[in-house]
Amino acid sequence: MPHAIVVDLGFGDAGKGATVDRLCARGPEPVQAVVRFNGGAQAAHNVVADDGRHHTFAQFGSGTFTPGVRTHLSRFVLVDPLALAAEAAHLRSVGVPDALDRLTVDEGALLTTPYHRAANRAREIARGADRHGSCGMGVGETAAYALAHDDALRAGDCLSPARLRRGLARLRDWYLSEFPGGEPVPSVADCADAFSAFAERVRIVPGEHLHGLLRAGNVVFEGAQGVLLDEWHGFHPYTTWSTTTFANAETLLAEAGESAVRLGVLRAYATRHGPGPFVTEDPVLTAELPDPHNGTGRWQGVFRVGHLDAVALGYALEVTGGVDAVSVTHLDVAEARDDLLVCRAYDIDGECVERLPTGPPGDLERQAALTRRLLAARPVYEPFTRVEDVVNAPVTMRSYGPRRSDAVQLSDSASMPSSL
Repeated sequence: MPHAIVVDLGFGDAGKGATVDRLCARGPEPVQAVVRFNGGAQAAHNVVADDGRHHTFAQFGSGTFTPGVRTHLSRFVLVDPLALAAEAAHLRSVGVPDALDRLTVDEGALLTTPYHRAANRAREIARGADRHGSCGMGVGETAAYALAHDDALRAGDCLSPARLRRGLARLRDWYLSEFPGGEPVPSVADCADAFSAFAERVRIVPGEHLHGLLRAGNVVFEGAQGVLLDEWHGFHPYTTWSTTTFANAETLLAEAGESAVRLGVLRAYATRHGPGPFVTEDPVLTAELPDPHNGTGRWQGVFRVGHLDAVALGYALEVTGGVDAVSVTHLDVAEARDDLLVCRAYDIDGECVERLPTGPPGDLERQAALTRRLLAARPVYEPFTRVEDVVNAPVTMRSYGPRRSDAVQLSDSASMPSSL
């Protein structure tokens, strides 16, 4: 098994965590490390071990339940030290005491602070009924601040107390100036103490560290969110401040002279957490198919459910450049129902649309226009038969429940890439 990149082909919540967990535990070819290559503490990848232990992986790799599997947070991750400490504490409570010992952080990774988080929430509240569906974790504000300020804090700054304090003071002053009526925030001194403790506990490494991990053994690159939420290819403005395609992972691999198999993850039915276009949304399915690990949240909003959307899936595959294989999850839910459908086309103002237009990244006006069209779209359904009839790639893993043993890898499939 060479390296693999795991990416969600929908709006997120397709089952990336369970897929990564299964890849890391499969044997006999052990995985050396899981590399996170986008997003930050807003990720929520649920893994349920066969003994019933459950953890929602945010910054740690979803292979952490398997002893020895390391996590590396690349420079494309927005690292929240406080959220990381809380996540490590929960992992200790479920029998993983050494998660921090198995963690490395690229010195160039941006830092998310309480000031970013407070700004994120203040800005989302100000949008009122036009909320974008933020997770309220400060990830978007971290990215936006870094675009506007050359001196944005990075993980390596935690190794210099003076530089860390100056950066935190600038952030505190920026927040108080931009959001004078916002929520209270911790002092610079308290934040500096917490971030210095993070630097003492976690290995902060140069970018070349990843090259050694890739040479040492198999690595799984774990994406966050979904392709349809991509900052450039998603349906603006209901997107994330993150590149959710394979691009970041392939950049890191190319720098090391390596390559990887592209594995897309897909639910057997569609979901979306929060506002934005969702052509195949079905209120009946939303009511009857609640997700035990995804509910209505103050910041994200409602967890919505609908039918499989071949048009949106085709768009995701096109903007990513395609996949080598697919992992299909939640098949236990799909096979228990006889009312699930597949959308093969949209009706948009009387026009039958089977393919959504794509373009190079960077044109948010184009994406906003596409969003407006999708908000007017109506699904054209056909009976749902098999996922293989919808996605033009071999299905190499099927999951019939939340636990590791519920996932079946089709290792004897003649059509499966030998690397998986």
